[in-house]
Amino acid sequence: MSTDDSLDTPESMTIIAWSGDLDRLWPTFILASTGAASGMDVTVFFTFWGLFPLVKEDVRITGYDAMTKALAGMNAPGFKKAKLSKLNMGGSGAWMMRRVAGKNKLLPPEDLFEICKEMSVNLWPCQMTMDLLGIKPEQMVDGLGEPVGAATALQKMAKSDINLFI
Repeated sequence: MSTDDSLDTPESMTIIAWSGDLDRLWPTFILASTGAASGMDVTVFFTFWGLFPLVKEDVRITGYDAMTKALAGMNAPGFKKAKLSKLNMGGSGAWMMRRVAGKNKLLPPEDLFEICKEMSVNLWPCQMTMDLLGIKPEQMVDGLGEPVGAATALQKMAKSDINLFI
C-alpha cells in the first residue's frame, strides 16, 4: 500500500447531467467546481432535461413542432425556475430550498455554474438531445462547449477516473 497521497488523487471526472431539477443541479455544480478546484479535468455532459437550465431565460419556447414546443413549455428555461424533484409544491419547495441554502451560505446553482465556467470546466450540451427537442445553439447560455454526441461523452468517460450520473 502506497503512502503517497498524490497517487490517490483523481485526475479527471465526467458528470452526466440528465436532470434540470434544482436538487440535482446543486450536486452537479458543487462536484464539478470542487473537482476543478482540486486540479481535476472536469467535464459535464448535459442531456435530456439537463439541457433546459442552459437555455437562456428570455427564450420561452424552444422546439420545432407542437409536441417539442409543449415539452419546452413544461420545462422552464434557466436556472432560477428550476423545480425540486420532490416536494416542489407549486414552486414553494424550490423557494424554501433556496432560502435554506442561502442561510447556510450555499451559492445557488446559477452562481456555481458561473464558477465552473471560470474554472474551465468542460460544459458540453448533447447534440442529439438538442436536435430531438429543437433547441438551437443560439438559444443556449454563453460559455458552453460545442455540442457533442454520446460517442464523444463516452470517450471522455472511458478516460475519466470518476464518472457520475446526476
